[in-house]
Amino acid sequence: MQFDVRTSSRFAAALGLTLGLATAISATAATPPAKAPAARPAPAPKPVVDPAAVKALRDMSAYLQSQRTFRIVSETSLDIVTNDGQRIQMDGETHYKIRKPDAFVIDLVSDTWNRQYLYDGHQFTLYAPKLGYYAQAPAPATIRETVDEIGERFGISLPLDDLFRWSADGTRADTLTSGYQIGTATLDGVKTDHYAFREGKIDWEIWIQQGAQPLPRKLVIVDRKDPAAPAFTARLSWTVNPPLTDEDFAFRPAQDAKRIRLTLQQ
Repeated sequence: MQFDVRTSSRFAAALGLTLGLATAISATAATPPAKAPAARPAPAPKPVVDPAAVKALRDMSAYLQSQRTFRIVSETSLDIVTNDGQRIQMDGETHYKIRKPDAFVIDLVSDTWNRQYLYDGHQFTLYAPKLGYYAQAPAPATIRETVDEIGERFGISLPLDDLFRWSADGTRADTLTSGYQIGTATLDGVKTDHYAFREGKIDWEIWIQQGAQPLPRKLVIVDRKDPAAPAFTARLSWTVNPPLTDEDFAFRPAQDAKRIRLTLQQ
């Protein structure tokens, strides 16, 4: 059986049903004459972007930007859609070590996929430990520039790379077409506020920790371009401000690993 992956891994991205926040406008009419004219369709509801929901995103982003180092463990679930339309769910786990502005290590591990992404402020490395291959390329001076460059040059999207793209100035928030708070939820003993957003053909939800550390604790991303609406889900555990040194971001391939060349995106 062949599989088509039809879900987006970008955050960065949003999920939301209007849930009655934008209601259709219906017209009332007097008793119709013997031959009533054709009814006009009701105007489509206008999307609603609640300023309080946008502020929650900006507060989260500002807090993340204020932290110089952090570790994240992301438990993920990805929908795979078969050629005959059946949705299959694939689970995995991703570990992040991040030091701003110039270093990260991302380890993505599942039964079917194992990749390591490293950036040390000078060089980007993509490593496939099980296959025994790695590729490297010179990189810009910051994480944000590196994430953008490897996407543009090589077509590489990092897991949850939207964590690196949010900015406190609201640049990302300006692309939202709807957004509001659904309610609250307790995840793994942590109280969170639950929000839903829509951005282009992507719907997304985010659960943000309440209190002085507004960390994203869960993300759900749904791709509406595909009729099957495949989803990506991530539950995040955080360690804020851990001690990280250059050694944490040093690349150490297996002794028999072979270097190959990254292919430029056409």
